[in-house]
Amino acid sequence: MARMPSAERRRQLVEAAIRAMTRDGVARTTTRSICSEAGVSLSVFHYCFDSKQALLEAAIEAITGNYVARVMSAVELRSTLRETVRGALQTYWDHVTAHPGEHMLTYDLTQYALREPGFEHLARAQYEQYVASAASLIEQVCVGRGIKPRVPLDLLARCLAAAIDGLTLQFLVLGDERAADALLDTTADQMVALIEG
Repeated sequence: MARMPSAERRRQLVEAAIRAMTRDGVARTTTRSICSEAGVSLSVFHYCFDSKQALLEAAIEAITGNYVARVMSAVELRSTLRETVRGALQTYWDHVTAHPGEHMLTYDLTQYALREPGFEHLARAQYEQYVASAASLIEQVCVGRGIKPRVPLDLLARCLAAAIDGLTLQFLVLGDERAADALLDTTADQMVALIEG
């Protein structure tokens, strides 16, 4: 096995964990199955992570970080605030429809963390990261347009995170693309109303 910097090994294990958990579910994914997926020994896992809990935390951060990076890089100031917000929502949504299993995994991670003693803080950290990410996106959109939101940023971010969370889960359960599109339009309208007044 080639020697690899520990940061790269960690990334390799996180990516393997995401693949394995997406396929098999969080509860059925073991550190051994993750190592098998990554093609490394169990000792490599223990060198890179103190526990499965630490790996789950890294997986949550990686998944959310990837969503945010994708949306933030695609935020494009369009002719109106509404078009800008709707475009950012669409970028996120395109990932939901292209990778539903990864989005199901986020809910599985939340439920697992809430049910597993000692893991509860991971669910809180996951949702705090969602809110912080929403705040960054809103701030980027508002600063880019020279707008000071009329509603406090934290409240806007919580509203957006809750709306996206609900829309995503509803789509994963019902699979209704037309309804999802209408709900994305409504979410964009609501965000604009909260920002501009």
